[in-house]
Amino acid sequence: MKTVLVTRPKHQAEPFVRELEQYGLNAVVFPTIEIRPVAGWRVPDLSRFSGIFFTSPNSVQFFLERLLAESREELDNLRRLKVWAVGKTTSADLEKHGIVTEPIPKIADAVNLMAGIDPRAIEGKTILFVRGNLSLGTIPKLIAERGGRCEELTVYDNIQPSQEDTEQVRSMLLGGKLDCLSFTSPSTAINFFEAMGSKALPEGVLIAAIGTTTSGALEKLGIKVDIIPEYFDGPNFAKAIAKALN
Repeated sequence: MKTVLVTRPKHQAEPFVRELEQYGLNAVVFPTIEIRPVAGWRVPDLSRFSGIFFTSPNSVQFFLERLLAESREELDNLRRLKVWAVGKTTSADLEKHGIVTEPIPKIADAVNLMAGIDPRAIEGKTILFVRGNLSLGTIPKLIAERGGRCEELTVYDNIQPSQEDTEQVRSMLLGGKLDCLSFTSPSTAINFFEAMGSKALPEGVLIAAIGTTTSGALEKLGIKVDIIPEYFDGPNFAKAIAKALN
């Protein structure tokens, strides 16, 4: 049985692990990022904004948790905004709260999402960007280039894995017990190779990236990407990995 390393945070890994198991694949969960909420921020007056970007399920979770606990009156303002989500899962999490998102492109990354937005929705407008501490800053940069004003709000931090877990995974990797390393964000990839202390990989280990943003981050590290799914979501990612391994 082939084994896939899953680098997602623990609370997000289970559905993906089940998808892999349906294809007869074994999964080892090694969260290269632990997600923790940031303290000290407040939900802003959302009536000041024309739109808001959420780039991950984590951004939705921590923003909505605080909004519902401390500023529930802002939910109506949020529902009136143009809301953009990077990825189907992020969009689905927003819809659970009655928040309708703008159309999601087939290639659901920041660059393609921005490419599909009418420039009039950005130019001269104030946009809120809800992010984690390791955000690449692509969307704020593109908003500025289009003549918009972007306010960034960091709602969660990414924490690196423990030394004990790192040593265990390093031993498995060097011992030939991992057939594929899967990455679902730039931060999972960057943190993994920082934790390993080396970009060298045993021969035959495949690298899988859930989308072009993640694959781009891996390529910047000098890592060749072997697998990218047609659609950038968990089920299609598992399917692409299974096809490459079987």
